[in-house]
Amino acid sequence: MSHLLWFRTPAPDWFEALPLGNGHLGAKVYGRVADERIALNLDDLWSGDGPRTPAVPDGPAVLADVRRLLLDEGDRLAATERTRALQGPLVESYQPLADLVISGGPGGSGGSGAEGADGAEGADGAEGAEGAEGAEGAEGAEGAEGAEGAEGAEGAESADGAEGADYRRSLDLRTGIAAVDYTVDGVRFRRETYVSAPDQVLVWTLIADHPVADLRIGLESRHPVRTEVADGTYGVVGRVPSDLTIEYRSRPDPVRYEDGRGIGFGVALRVFADGAVTASADGVAVRGASRVTVLVAAASTFAGWSVPPGRDPQVAFGAAVDVLDAVAGVVGVDKLRERHVEDHVALYDRASLELGSIVDNPIDERLQAVAAGGSDPDLVALAFNLGRYLLMASSRPGTQAANLQGIWNQDLRPMWASDWTNNINTQMNYWLADLTGLSECFEPLTDLLEGLAESGAETARILYDAPGWVAHHNADIWRATWPVGEGGDDPVWAMCATCGVWLTAHLMEHYRFTGDVAFLRERAYPVIAGAAEFVLAMLVEDRDGVLQLVPSTAPEHHFVLPSGEKASVDLTSTFDNWLIRELFANLAQAEDVLGLGSELGARAAAARGRLPEIRITADGRLYEWPTDWEPSEVHHRHQSHLYGLYPGAEIDPVRTPEWAAAARASLERRTDGAVNGGWTAAWLVALWARLFEPSKAVAVIQDYLSRLVSGNLMSRDGDIFQIDANFGITGCIPELLLQSHTDVVRVLPALPAEWPDGSFRGLRARGGLVFDVSWHDGELTEAVVRATSAGTYRIALPSGEQTVELAAGQALDLVRAA
Repeated sequence: MSHLLWFRTPAPDWFEALPLGNGHLGAKVYGRVADERIALNLDDLWSGDGPRTPAVPDGPAVLADVRRLLLDEGDRLAATERTRALQGPLVESYQPLADLVISGGPGGSGGSGAEGADGAEGADGAEGAEGAEGAEGAEGAEGAEGAEGAEGAEGAESADGAEGADYRRSLDLRTGIAAVDYTVDGVRFRRETYVSAPDQVLVWTLIADHPVADLRIGLESRHPVRTEVADGTYGVVGRVPSDLTIEYRSRPDPVRYEDGRGIGFGVALRVFADGAVTASADGVAVRGASRVTVLVAAASTFAGWSVPPGRDPQVAFGAAVDVLDAVAGVVGVDKLRERHVEDHVALYDRASLELGSIVDNPIDERLQAVAAGGSDPDLVALAFNLGRYLLMASSRPGTQAANLQGIWNQDLRPMWASDWTNNINTQMNYWLADLTGLSECFEPLTDLLEGLAESGAETARILYDAPGWVAHHNADIWRATWPVGEGGDDPVWAMCATCGVWLTAHLMEHYRFTGDVAFLRERAYPVIAGAAEFVLAMLVEDRDGVLQLVPSTAPEHHFVLPSGEKASVDLTSTFDNWLIRELFANLAQAEDVLGLGSELGARAAAARGRLPEIRITADGRLYEWPTDWEPSEVHHRHQSHLYGLYPGAEIDPVRTPEWAAAARASLERRTDGAVNGGWTAAWLVALWARLFEPSKAVAVIQDYLSRLVSGNLMSRDGDIFQIDANFGITGCIPELLLQSHTDVVRVLPALPAEWPDGSFRGLRARGGLVFDVSWHDGELTEAVVRATSAGTYRIALPSGEQTVELAAGQALDLVRAA
């Protein structure tokens, strides 16, 4: 199985460092020899001081104005501007936690890394704020400079690391262990780092051939902290900003700390070694050791999205110490690795993908070869497996949902706040979950939606005087649901009242994959029904009696008016039309499964027949807006008007060939000559796959691997890290190999010629089916299907369709059965 990333040198920067995590505690490992640095994150560490409200005094009156401007006057430009009055506060930002710094080496003094950390900690937080002030609007540079400035000369450290003989840095996706192997002065060293989900600690170990390790171990933070030392435990206590200006806005003091406000945190570490260990305010010193184990635990004062955080960060430190006590006193340090691997492998082994022969070369070198035009199908499989690994590392039951950067962030003011961006990015993070057997990892998204539904009920009332609930473009840990911007943002970025509707589709999909009726009844249906209530209240008749959602946008895309001016707000966009149609269909299916017959369901069914038609332009494309406006960007990154093709299911070349032809024409116009970004590339893979265009999908994947990832395969576009591309690639590649969005499950529906040999194991299909499939020279050789529940299924192989009846737990090789 292709599951190993390895390198000949340490990571040159944070982007290239290797990611670890258990959903709650995240880490990026550089793999340096003399001065190791491991950047830490905590999933619930965000700026802000509790929940807020939109504070829009006259929302219903603004809504009435917008509807008048569109329905009566047809003034899109004025309507666009008027919707600014519906904007509430900007979202808060996800924050870094601290860095674990391990300095010194064989025969060395142990350095003064921790002392340097202590001396710099108070100033470091201030420097972070000052750096932000000096780099307003240039957030990529600001973030990189701020984080890397605290780390020192990274190039020098990388060279230092490379001086060790036989150096090898690796990440085993299957075990979740990052390792560094090297030789110094004839002594062989091995270091391992992992973040345990069962025991909620980061573990760093060093094993040397001889007792020559002299180390200094400490913690640094970009936030102001104070040191804590007690009973062999060293740590830091601090707060993140109570007020922070998002990276694309300017103000003189963008990062603001205030005593008694903001989320507090505590990080605690203990060291176990066969040499001398001394803890002090300067850190932990280790002398003459051949075996060293460092345990790190962290906690925050976050107490839930709907209440202010706890006021005493010392409580968070105490919680971290309690975790270390439990590990040392109950679990036992010697059992941590085994428990971690057992937990990790149990999830990771649920699915796999192999394409061609396994290539055992450093990942960065393989990427360079692909960029030069080479073919490496095994690297595609590795990218697929990496996405599964990253979801396991950033989304576990009881944690926050994976945000724009998963759980990894180095900046005080990260790009787009590292928030949940709900007009595709949050959704893309979870396309892979059920498909690859990671249903547990889906749970945090359900938690997020339930919070958004509760918060969004108040937003629906204040802004629109509507029942149900609404969520717009952005959300944060405090469950912001309003259009953000405080009147200063273009509505094209904020005015998207169907983002919550899209998110509810994931709940129905989760049911389709798992068949979990209790989940549908208790968690999914109330959220879906609330979204339907809101949409029904927002639909208004136009002069032709058609029900329109007003206001409506195509996310992040302007259209050009005959005057040459750009606008973004109109009557129902095609994007919103697909979402509303799907919402009402999902409500009907849910009620059918649950044996309900509600008045709400009846109203939704009646309204669905009165929505605007899905229209095709004179030159054969799908409309994006109600009028075939000139787009402001022909190659725009969002394919929102193609939602019905993917991730929706209404467009299909077999069932709806006219729509499929129009979607193909739209996609060809959008992509001809376009330069893709990372998440855009992922979406295109699935769109081309649904149109049975494997060669075009493979070309997108080749481009993605050639220029849109770091040397560690993590998504990177210049100085921007955004994890949805990693998740999206994993969720979209399977569309070439297995499709189940119609009433026929298709096996190898769009197999690329570039992948003549391969196999996958454990991919899920809707209806509770699990597939293990192999092919050779482009021909299907094995297709074993297992049913989790009894049923009759239509399955299309390349050789033809079969109808099979399966008992719960039964497995059948469809190739042999044919």
